[in-house]
Amino acid sequence: MAQFVVIIPEGQWATERLFQHDAVTVPAVDSAEVGDEVLLVAEDQVVALARVEKSDGELSLWYLRRAFDEAIPFEGSAGAIDEETFQRYARRLGPPADRKPWLVSVAMPIEAANPAEAVRQFWSHVLELGPAELPTYVWPSGDELAMQAFVLGAEANQDPEEEDEDD
Repeated sequence: MAQFVVIIPEGQWATERLFQHDAVTVPAVDSAEVGDEVLLVAEDQVVALARVEKSDGELSLWYLRRAFDEAIPFEGSAGAIDEETFQRYARRLGPPADRKPWLVSVAMPIEAANPAEAVRQFWSHVLELGPAELPTYVWPSGDELAMQAFVLGAEANQDPEEEDEDD
């Protein structure tokens, strides 16, 4: 089994942070084989650990651990990496975090003639605005007072009064 570093292109990295994918498609590593492990690097940060798997006859990288929100600074380049260096970064990623239930909501006022039309308009707005403009609210299950707004996967202040105070 070999270890590699793969750089995720900037545009693809933005998508990876927003959507929960099981695997990532990246430029091929010339000598990679099924079972090899890969450190995924974006913006000079280790953001995930993955394993090379074969899917539909092609090699792809399946996530083992993600560190999208707690990335680790990386010094080096793409390609093969020695096992000691690889293990040092893999240990810093730590074990997979414990999972807990979260409630996630998107709410917007919609004027419509009936509920079915309101739902169609809702989904049209979601597709049109997407994660770049549409705030999503998230809170731990049972703790509604901890609700936070996120835009593009990052916390975003949605209180216009607080924005006025900053000006």
